Amino acid sequence: MADAAMDKGAVRRILDSAKAAGRSSLTAPEGKEICDAYGIAVPQEAVARSASEAASLATKMGFPVVLKIVSPDILHKTEAGGVLVGLASDDEVAQGYATILANAKKYKADAKIDGVQVQQMLNGGQEVIVGAVTDGSFGKLIAFGMGGVLVEVLKDITFRLAPATKDDALSMLDGIQAAEMLKGVRGSEPVSRDALANLIVRVSQLISDFPEISEMDLNPVFATAKGAVAADVRIVMDFNPAPQRHRPSQEEILASMNRIMRPDAVAVIGASAEDGKIGNSVMKNLINGGYQGKIYPIHPKAEEIMGLKAYKSVKDVIGEIDVAVFAIPAKFVAAALIECGEKKIPGAVLIPSGFAETGNVEGQDEIQAIGRKYNVRLMGPNIYGFYYTWKNLCATFCTAYDVRGHAALSSQSGGIGMAIIGFSRSAKMGVSAIVGLGNKSDLDEDDLLTFFEQDENTHIIAQHCEDLKDGRSFAEIAKRVTKKKPVVMLKAGRTSAGARAASSHTGALAGNDKIYEDVLKQCGVIRARSLRDMLDFARGIPKLPTPKGENVVIITGAGGSGVLLSDACVDNDVRLMAMPPDLDAAFRKFIPPFGAAGNPVDITGGEPPATYKNTVKLGLEDERIHSLILGYWHTIVTPPMVFAHLIVDVVEEMKAKGIHKPIVASLAGDVQVEEAAEFLYDHGIPSYAYSTEIPVAVLGAKYKWARGAGLLG
Repeated sequence: MADAAMDKGAVRRILDSAKAAGRSSLTAPEGKEICDAYGIAVPQEAVARSASEAASLATKMGFPVVLKIVSPDILHKTEAGGVLVGLASDDEVAQGYATILANAKKYKADAKIDGVQVQQMLNGGQEVIVGAVTDGSFGKLIAFGMGGVLVEVLKDITFRLAPATKDDALSMLDGIQAAEMLKGVRGSEPVSRDALANLIVRVSQLISDFPEISEMDLNPVFATAKGAVAADVRIVMDFNPAPQRHRPSQEEILASMNRIMRPDAVAVIGASAEDGKIGNSVMKNLINGGYQGKIYPIHPKAEEIMGLKAYKSVKDVIGEIDVAVFAIPAKFVAAALIECGEKKIPGAVLIPSGFAETGNVEGQDEIQAIGRKYNVRLMGPNIYGFYYTWKNLCATFCTAYDVRGHAALSSQSGGIGMAIIGFSRSAKMGVSAIVGLGNKSDLDEDDLLTFFEQDENTHIIAQHCEDLKDGRSFAEIAKRVTKKKPVVMLKAGRTSAGARAASSHTGALAGNDKIYEDVLKQCGVIRARSLRDMLDFARGIPKLPTPKGENVVIITGAGGSGVLLSDACVDNDVRLMAMPPDLDAAFRKFIPPFGAAGNPVDITGGEPPATYKNTVKLGLEDERIHSLILGYWHTIVTPPMVFAHLIVDVVEEMKAKGIHKPIVASLAGDVQVEEAAEFLYDHGIPSYAYSTEIPVAVLGAKYKWARGAGLLG
């Protein structure tokens, strides 16, 4: 937006005046002035200080009009009886003026009354809300939804980070459940998408330019085919915002993270030769895991531990240390951390618990301050440690893990970390890294994104989190990373509403999970709904080639399977192709008369292997089809392993011709389908026994990433 379209000086004068008066909200006339300064359309209006003046103003504007109380002490005017609508004559306006004053005094006897606002009444159009809120993690957010008196009942609202682009704003118009109403229903005209989008962009720029605006409502906004006009403005300020979280530069993050995650020398503070000690388990994992770097055991009394020379302090070690793994009680961490700082060690892996998670906030604040002072990045505390398989590094007291791969996973919870390890081993999913973040006193998800973005051994990033300490930093980095690599997030606690005191409709609607949902989507992050989703996405997405378009076809041996797979497509935003007549006829050549072409293509259950082969081959060869979903039904005619082998053969034949499309499979049948699913997965086809939902969810996740990264044709 060009600066010429905005009068920042006018806004600054109004806000400064409110601050000087000790007010936390603006009056409606002040709100109108701010809207005028930013080119936000509002109705004609003026403030009357007598009944006769109100009648005179109304006559000049033209009837009908709306009257509203103007008082810095009455923010919710409707609740106070401070709004009257549809007044159609001088007498009604004069009487309305007296009624509003009486209602205001009854509502709050000591309220300061500046007058009554006389406003041109808007008729027609769709009522929507455009608002803004300040979130503790994500900062300034812009909101859009259905407005009017039902806004908090319907709760049909969507959020984006501010400042929002025009594309962000347009996506908001399509991001509410009632989006079709904006396009015109039952003969009504569609609203001007351009006018609404411009209004959203201007509000988002306003709250970004003036951080002290903490909440804002334009409700209702009357949207018509000709424009969008805000009938009511509510602005709340916070002149004492929370300080911003410290953010190192991307260069600083990379410099430290590369040494922490791929160290050439590791110190174990609290190393032990005694079985059962955490320091002993860490030492065993480092040595037995095959780590080839230098290992320095740190112990106040031991001369050597597990065949390695021990040191009383990291300061006694000659040479550089890249990372120190702490395996000592919480009460000793601060002193040892200072020594790490004096040794200029860039990273500390804090396994000990006993900090903020147990109420010891002061202790956690202390180590944070030490880390900041000495520029030591802290992983944890209260974690299981981390793995980086491409260095054979198991800096943890958990089980060793040695299956190299390209999925990087992290968790805020130790239990979830163990589930990640177990699934990865069971599913033979190689990983590049598994990281515990725990209390996140310093390092968090955006630091990991920065590292994994440039890590050549990582092709997909999957993260479990309970909260984001700095959601805005995460979002800014995720927007960049998701253009290159898929990012999956499992956000725990999605069913708990974000309880907060709010002075606006937008603030009251800003539930914690709704914000996460919309911002993650805005950033191109794939959201997992369950732990199993996160793990299946991490395993399956890299197996699938990037689709070239949205047309998906289901080929199934069972009608019931086809119905369930179709339902799963709707749930996961996978778009089934409308079958062209010529393609429909081509499929019918291979299926029995009682089968069904169209989409799904139902070849029926009694068909021989050749029917699967021919239909799948056709689906791969036709350029109009971009992805396939296979629904297999176990029969003696086409046993599971016969099906699996023929599908792999067809896929390999097509690859040799330069044709490589995403394929997922759902297998229903006796226990032999488990072996068939595993064989297919081993050959690059994500396949699942006994599930019609998981394979489609994996394909849907691939599509979500491809759309966000702008890779679809």
